[in-house]
Amino acid sequence: MDSCSKTTVMDTRTATAELGWISFPANGWEEVSGYDENLNTIRTYQVCNVFEPSQNNWLLTTYIDRRAAQRIYVEIRFTVRDCASIPSVLGSCKETFNLYYLETDRTVSESIKGVEYWANAPFLKVDTIAADESFSQVDFGGRLMKVNTEVRSFGPLSKGRGFHLAFQDLGACMSILAVRVFYKKCPSVVQNFAYFPETLTGAESTSLVIARGSCISNAEEVDVPIKLYCNGDGEWMVPIGSCSCKAGYEPDNSNVCRGKPFSFN
Repeated sequence: MDSCSKTTVMDTRTATAELGWISFPANGWEEVSGYDENLNTIRTYQVCNVFEPSQNNWLLTTYIDRRAAQRIYVEIRFTVRDCASIPSVLGSCKETFNLYYLETDRTVSESIKGVEYWANAPFLKVDTIAADESFSQVDFGGRLMKVNTEVRSFGPLSKGRGFHLAFQDLGACMSILAVRVFYKKCPSVVQNFAYFPETLTGAESTSLVIARGSCISNAEEVDVPIKLYCNGDGEWMVPIGSCSCKAGYEPDNSNVCRGKPFSFN
């Protein structure tokens, strides 16, 4: 069946100006222009307070409209410094960070940066994310960056029209190179002479969402109900029911019913 379709709702790689995310405290995450492994200019966030104990640095993205999606996927490209490669580093040095999200109907104000807000905001944790590969200073100096790419998903989303992502650093030396946020859907399709509309995946990765089909032009129902299931990966499965071409019409490539040529018998 047709492969899954992904719709991107945020991609920092397309940014042409500052991202303007909220950072707290002020000496934590810092936005800088950087380069990816292909030397393309990108907007990145970095933090490296590994010589100071008790780090708790938060970074909040701008508001992201979920567009009615119930499950969201986040692809994060990042680098993390190997703690063992940093001379005289504190034992509190980390090689991980935490990903959270906050559902809301509106943008969190730029003025909300106080400790009280961060301590009490109803963030929901997605995961603690670790690097598959970390880099040492020698690697980085030679531009041999080892970029990690991790994908996480979360849901169900239902409490607001959108959300913010939040990244929490507890003492790592790292850079977030790119963040892409997307959702999955099953693309519109014609099968068994029935049309099925584009359908968003469900709230869980194991969800099956029923899509009702309608017969294409010059076709009629044979087996009812006519439906397909959209799985959590955005793939159609388990076809039920079908249509067939009406009398006087014949199938063409299983998705069109054409009039039969007139015969003078």
